[in-house]
Amino acid sequence: MSALTERQQALLKAIVEEYIECAEPVGSEVIERKHNLGVSPATIRIEMSRLTDMGYLRQPHTSAGRAPTSMGMKFYISELMKEKQLPIAAEVSIKDKMMAQRHKQERLIKEAVSALAERLDVLGLAIDDEGLVYYAGAANILDWPEFYDIDVARYVLSLFDRNPRLKEIIGRAVGSDPVHILFGEDMEFEYLRPTSFVFTKYNISMNKDGVIGVIGPARMNFALVLPYVKYVRNLLNEAIRI
Repeated sequence: MSALTERQQALLKAIVEEYIECAEPVGSEVIERKHNLGVSPATIRIEMSRLTDMGYLRQPHTSAGRAPTSMGMKFYISELMKEKQLPIAAEVSIKDKMMAQRHKQERLIKEAVSALAERLDVLGLAIDDEGLVYYAGAANILDWPEFYDIDVARYVLSLFDRNPRLKEIIGRAVGSDPVHILFGEDMEFEYLRPTSFVFTKYNISMNKDGVIGVIGPARMNFALVLPYVKYVRNLLNEAIRI
């Protein structure tokens, strides 16, 4: 990735957060009106053009504003974003429900997946050590504009009928990161372009792992998604060890 100046980082952060909120390409006038970057609208437009040339932004239409690319989202997540603190009430509620199922692994996993789907309004999923797939919140994704395209929604939901494709996608995450984020824009599947996957491994035993995470739009609120996925993973690990 090319090095970004402090001004470019502030601008990219503003654009990503506006895009997460509104799902529309962001224009320079919105940034100038809502974010105090201390520069003129003309300078904002110049820097937006530079960020586009560098690959952090894209311009969907000739007269439209800019939207972050997967490269821009990755930079935002790793360098600019601050994870949010989960509400104590949410932590307690999730823990109580999951620990109530700690002696029945299948029910425990279903409760974990349901917690993610309910709290994040996305599609929660898990794959256990035997390859069984669990999911909840399939209807949630239909509330996001990215899934108004019936072909996109159909393709994502069909992943749970074609388990090898889902496992192939998850298998693309490599490296030692505790939580993996995959953007559909980086894959060859056309109908996954507006989507993203967030998942992590949980420990079933010393030599067996499962996967827990969510599927949603590429503009998910990662500042909230990541701490929820981590929290549910930690509870799974704790409950399985009891």
